[in-house]
Amino acid sequence: MKTLSDFNFKDQVALIRVDFNVPMNEAQQVTDTNRISAAKPTIDAVLAQGGKAVLMSHFGRPKGQVTPSMSLSLIVDAVSKVLGVPVAFSKDCVGEKAQAAVDALAPGGVLLLENLRFHSAEEAGDETFAKKLASLGDIYINDAFGTAHRAHASTTIIAQFFKGSCCFGALLAKEILAIDKVMSSGEKPVTAILGGSKVSSKITIIENILDKVDHLIIGGGMTYTFIKAQGGSVGNSICEDDKMTLALEILEKASVKGVQVHLPVDVLAADNFNKDANTQVADVFAIPEGWEGLDAGPKTLAKFAEIISQSKTILWNGPVGVFEIETFAKGTIAIGEAIAKATAAGAFSLVGGGDSVAAVKEFGFENKVSYVSTGGGAMLESLEGKTLPGIAAIEAMA
Repeated sequence: MKTLSDFNFKDQVALIRVDFNVPMNEAQQVTDTNRISAAKPTIDAVLAQGGKAVLMSHFGRPKGQVTPSMSLSLIVDAVSKVLGVPVAFSKDCVGEKAQAAVDALAPGGVLLLENLRFHSAEEAGDETFAKKLASLGDIYINDAFGTAHRAHASTTIIAQFFKGSCCFGALLAKEILAIDKVMSSGEKPVTAILGGSKVSSKITIIENILDKVDHLIIGGGMTYTFIKAQGGSVGNSICEDDKMTLALEILEKASVKGVQVHLPVDVLAADNFNKDANTQVADVFAIPEGWEGLDAGPKTLAKFAEIISQSKTILWNGPVGVFEIETFAKGTIAIGEAIAKATAAGAFSLVGGGDSVAAVKEFGFENKVSYVSTGGGAMLESLEGKTLPGIAAIEAMA
């Protein structure tokens, strides 16, 4: 795997694909700079050696139209503040304006190009557009894991113009290594905790990781499809009746492969989907009619915590309850606490997937786990065993 350490950036123009698709408020102020901070080590490495850092990113979904509210000019101040250096801006990402801005940049300087998606050719993976982008730099660095699953011009097609002169940035390299630890090189026992509402959204992941894990903990809304498939009464709980046969097949496959599947034994059930609902702890196989399971119960959490404490490699994808409502957040918090404790004791823990990442950040576990993935869709496709085009392109040309 070619990384930053394989290059000397002195007097070189490093064209860096970053993911600066950051959230903004109505006043057009950046409300979360995590994605900018995540790219800082790569940018710093280029600047430290006297290279020029030319940053390219998408921002929102302008669909090939110049859209002022999605101009990356709006985030220049935020990027400059995080990087601690002045950041120049180019009003286009290709053509004469972009080239002039690159030429005007001093060694050790940073330039942010305008939104790639102002050109429809970006998402189309257009080779001509990729070549125009490539002409701006000497070395290509992909540090945008969040878009590595897209075969866009700036993430995949561009690499062919940098044979021997492209590499992974620090962030993307970390993501690749973290996923590899879970999927192939991690110390056993390996435990995967999969939550979320639907079995259908996790089928491919489950089938792919059954060969990699020793324990599979299933929580969240998809619990009830597995329970009903085994003859349980789930009340008004969310359930995919058309996936019950599939749930039984998954349990059978796991058994054949020697994977221990752990389902909840009790749940916190409610008579309504809101914070003021009446609640009761119910046996997961006997949830009363009119009630729905919205969080893991105390016996379940003790059982899950015990399994996690014995694990050396842990993957967490998806909450085990409706954590957005405080009444039903205890289960997800307890899972986070158990993973944090195991991590402190030497386990490797990877958290990925939108909702679990949101939960980890909300409840303060971000710095208590080994790694929090920055890419939702890319992370999920990696867990499904898919080859991400952005990663494959660098590997082919490195």
